[in-house]
Amino acid sequence: MNPKSTELAPRHYSVQLSPTPRGARLARLLATEQLRSWGLPLDPARHLVAELSNNAADHGRVPGRDFRLTLHVVGGILRIEVTDTRGQELPKPQTPAPDAESGRGLLLIEALADRWGVSEGRFPRKTVWAELHVTAPQPTS
Repeated sequence: MNPKSTELAPRHYSVQLSPTPRGARLARLLATEQLRSWGLPLDPARHLVAELSNNAADHGRVPGRDFRLTLHVVGGILRIEVTDTRGQELPKPQTPAPDAESGRGLLLIEALADRWGVSEGRFPRKTVWAELHVTAPQPTS
């Protein structure tokens, strides 16, 4: 990458993790370090990774099957993907009861991401993704 360029070089990172609370925490930590190494802003990307990974561990869990976290940077877009093996259950944002202690994850994703959605893969997979517009780090003088 030309040091004076404001374009982001294409980047890719992918890791397979256990669909457990520990796997979801590890996804957030690994993504944070990857974003830091690329010189990209950590927030709100790490919050999106945390929500998507928690959803995979909570709602996409199938015993013996992992989930995959993938980060792509193309142009000025960071795409965060979490793929699990519970494709028959597609996520839909819902308004939880005011006293509910959970159920707001997709509402947070909707609020933080520039775009998000679900892609059905080869059965039984599905990928929930979120995109953010990002800019290249400014060179230090």
